[in-house]
Amino acid sequence: MVVTHCQDNRFGRSGSARRPVAVDLFAGAGGLSLGLEQSGFDLLASVEYDPVHATTHAFNFPLTEVLCDDMSGVTSAQVHDAARSGWLAHHSDEPWDGEIDLIAGGPPCQGFSFIGKRDVGDVRNDLIFHFFRVVTALRPRYFIMENVPGIASGKHRGLLDDLMGRFRSAGYALAEPKVLNAADYGVPQDRRRFILMGSLAGVPPLTYPCPQVRPVRRVRSAFGSGDGLPPGPSVWDAIGDLPDLDGFAELLRSDEVPLTPAQLARTTLAASVYAAARRGDPGTEDLAWPRVWDPRLLTSSARTVHTEQSVGRFSATPQGTVERVSRFLRLDEGGLCNTLRAGTGGERGAFTSPRPIHPRLPRVISVREAARLHSFPDWFRFHATKWNGFRQIGNAVPPLLGRALGERVVTALGLAPLRPQEALALGDPALLRLTMTEATAQVGARHESVPLSRRRSQDRRMAGLW
Repeated sequence: MVVTHCQDNRFGRSGSARRPVAVDLFAGAGGLSLGLEQSGFDLLASVEYDPVHATTHAFNFPLTEVLCDDMSGVTSAQVHDAARSGWLAHHSDEPWDGEIDLIAGGPPCQGFSFIGKRDVGDVRNDLIFHFFRVVTALRPRYFIMENVPGIASGKHRGLLDDLMGRFRSAGYALAEPKVLNAADYGVPQDRRRFILMGSLAGVPPLTYPCPQVRPVRRVRSAFGSGDGLPPGPSVWDAIGDLPDLDGFAELLRSDEVPLTPAQLARTTLAASVYAAARRGDPGTEDLAWPRVWDPRLLTSSARTVHTEQSVGRFSATPQGTVERVSRFLRLDEGGLCNTLRAGTGGERGAFTSPRPIHPRLPRVISVREAARLHSFPDWFRFHATKWNGFRQIGNAVPPLLGRALGERVVTALGLAPLRPQEALALGDPALLRLTMTEATAQVGARHESVPLSRRRSQDRRMAGLW
């Protein structure tokens, strides 16, 4: 069966209040994980190759069993055992039937990217088949795989067709793949992602979510004009309430600073509806577990120091244009952010992806500002180094896009899950300051699964925290 249309019945849900369960492969810091949780899922287990990302994930998802290893060597039994541990953390007094409602994940995409070399022989391309291996072994009711749009074009199309054929032969009905733009789902960023969804034989098929907003200064949408939709948030809606970081000397040494009551009041008054939702007013449609956090603490906000020459060039660059020397885009406060990218890991030179210039201040944006533009809530924290923080955001699925996808699965399951009342304490903040070597030891990762070059390179980058 091939389903190509979209449906949107997020409101007026009816059905069992059971919270479905999910597993996230290639989880990173947890953008897709959070989106699924916001749609009503309990995330039982996640798999992440990079120990720094795995420890960040563990900090933000205290009930999830995090397995840090290379997916090419992870067995389906290991994933299932991790899910069982995650079930016990969520439901210590209830037996688990062993069934998984959803397996989701985004296998590393550089081999498919339009920006990269688009090497069809890139070994990371094989990870899509390890995703297939685990899904078909564990037989979840549904799966969602996300990737860059480049997977569906050129020589890579053959790999995709092979993968889809294997899923069909294994008994999964596929919705026709789509490229969705996160901007259509309330994310103030022009970010397109390839989505492949499948449903096990005998369960209702999946359909794609309809656009939920009309993006400001509209970007090209996968579904057309979006007439009749409410306007989406702008760059300024996302970050306009955040204080000027240059006023905090502490942020030259740390990524966090406490706000005074007056500073907190000013940011609260300046918050848009979008920003207020990120600050702790999630609304009735966000079904994630509440987190215990201190809104008086501004986090993930380490300052970047620029030369006087750079400050002058940034100041002279009009909004919406590219600065001629750095080639950084100065954000248009009334428009969308450009796609935030991750850069490369230590094994490929540890290159930092270009960071946009703040629309009103002569500096690049902070990790927290990037997180706002990606739809992460303020309680969600990233590694203390700017390099890793931006990598974690650039690699992540925007949570609001993940939530829209998760809602389609919840609807197909006929469920109406409730938001838990218990608030979860986040992990130890020390997890956000570990070097690669320390993080590898913390999660018990096998050293052979983390290349020595990657550990050495990242440890050098993090030696001074910035």
